[in-house]
Amino acid sequence: MAENELHILSAFDRDLESLQAHFLRLTGLAEAALMAAAVALEDLDVPAAEMVVAGDKAIDALEEFIQMEAASLIARRSPTASDLRRVLGVMRASHSLERVADYAKNVAKRTRLLAHSAPVAGHSGTIRRMATLVAGMLDDATKALVHKDGVLAGAVRKRDLDIDQIYNTLFRSLFTYMMESPANIGPSMHLHFIAKNIERAGDHATTIAEQALYLATGEMPSDPRPKAGMAS
Repeated sequence: MAENELHILSAFDRDLESLQAHFLRLTGLAEAALMAAAVALEDLDVPAAEMVVAGDKAIDALEEFIQMEAASLIARRSPTASDLRRVLGVMRASHSLERVADYAKNVAKRTRLLAHSAPVAGHSGTIRRMATLVAGMLDDATKALVHKDGVLAGAVRKRDLDIDQIYNTLFRSLFTYMMESPANIGPSMHLHFIAKNIERAGDHATTIAEQALYLATGEMPSDPRPKAGMAS
């Protein structure tokens, strides 16, 4: 390989490492927002919920920066097909992470409303458990993407079923609670939409895992995503 080609390859690798570092930082921010929103919900902590809402602007800005840097990297380095797929994978996964942060913001906004409603005992803890599982999926899915780990990506994809099952159980519980008294309908509906947002965040973690599978194997999964009942 010519010396100039080696120099170009090294420059691309450095740029890609920088891009991935920003991507992993975005992952951490999205996971933190999701968990902070879930904890604020469980504690009905309005100031903490407000911090999640305010923090979304920084996440949006970082995602936009990653998109611009990725586009610049493609234009400047003209990567090979396999390297191009890695850059595009980061771009797509970054968009999914930005959507996860939006769902965290939605949870925080509804927490502000629930703080002034009659309590719905026992459900916010389940929602925090969902958020913890989704945050773990996001962490593993992004690691699988960066390291092109198809085994880890496949395992993350299967874990989405657990999120769906928890969501479906929670939905049935909330429906029963709403039937007991009209006063329960409003707060129960807020909790349902919160749970749905977290379930959708799990779908985005699964999307990132599928991108990782594509990078590792060269093919998108041929089998349908595992889904449980209502969540499909």
